[in-house]
Amino acid sequence: MSTLFSIFVTVITLGTILGCFLLLMWCRKDKMGVEEGKPMGHAFDGIEEINNPLPKWWTYMFLFFIVTGLVYLVAFPGLGNWKGLLGWQSSNQDVRSLAQSRAANESAKAEGRAVEYDREIAKADEIYGAKFRELTYQADGKTYKEITEIAKDPEAIKVGQRLFLQNCSQCHGSDARGGRGFPNLTDSEWQWGGQPDQIKTTIMGGRQGIMAAWGEILGKEGVQEVASYVLSLSGRKVDLVEAKKGEARFAVCSACHGADAKGGVAVGAPDLTNNIWLYGGSRDVVVQTITHGRHGVMPAWKDILGEDKVHLLASYVYSLSHQQQ
Repeated sequence: MSTLFSIFVTVITLGTILGCFLLLMWCRKDKMGVEEGKPMGHAFDGIEEINNPLPKWWTYMFLFFIVTGLVYLVAFPGLGNWKGLLGWQSSNQDVRSLAQSRAANESAKAEGRAVEYDREIAKADEIYGAKFRELTYQADGKTYKEITEIAKDPEAIKVGQRLFLQNCSQCHGSDARGGRGFPNLTDSEWQWGGQPDQIKTTIMGGRQGIMAAWGEILGKEGVQEVASYVLSLSGRKVDLVEAKKGEARFAVCSACHGADAKGGVAVGAPDLTNNIWLYGGSRDVVVQTITHGRHGVMPAWKDILGEDKVHLLASYVYSLSHQQQ
């Protein structure tokens, strides 16, 4: 540590010990003007105060710890840059260099793990890569089989299912039926399109679904009116007068969802007429969605899995809603 800080630590440490010693000496003096062991002249609740000195065991205990503290400071590091008569040191590095050393070690370990990971991936590709190519390529080994064709191959579907369970089930569930904010992949509703090439494009590049927040633009009343209209589209019971007003306000929503509210795969706008709700279909949730908007992210898997595996995975996902054998 710096010289100034070393002096500061030394002064504070020795000053504290000296202060404790002086306080102890001051407490040992009789300043009451009454002989020791005699009453002080007042009592409370039948208890009379006696002028008793500080117990000797207490005094000796304080003196013992004061002396012990001084011996420790002389023998070991503790007073600023003082290394102590015994010359003991916990480390010959300062905090910054120690932190840098630890960071370097962690970086080296991480780099080592990355190299090991790449080695394992290369080994797995060497062993299983040929099987993936067999399942996904035509006989020429250059052209992909059609996804609809792979979806009929039981062996390919089993491999695709394993890929799904390893990489997709965390969000869509092991049964692919999704959850709040994660679409069901087993039905016929597709936010970004359910054709084979559309499914593959979604998995390869990922998707970002953005629903704008309309709370400040529509106001509280306007949000309620639009919510009533949207709920009415799927046959829900609502205030018809409120829904009629909401229909006029829906013009700002039709740019994405369409004038008929059946959505658009080009922008990932869901169909609002089928009573299928990605974030929940209760009135409170619909109001929340309109007020604050939504932002859903589907990660891209091209660089993680590679196109061969994505092609196989897309075939499995396609099969979930087409039940082809």
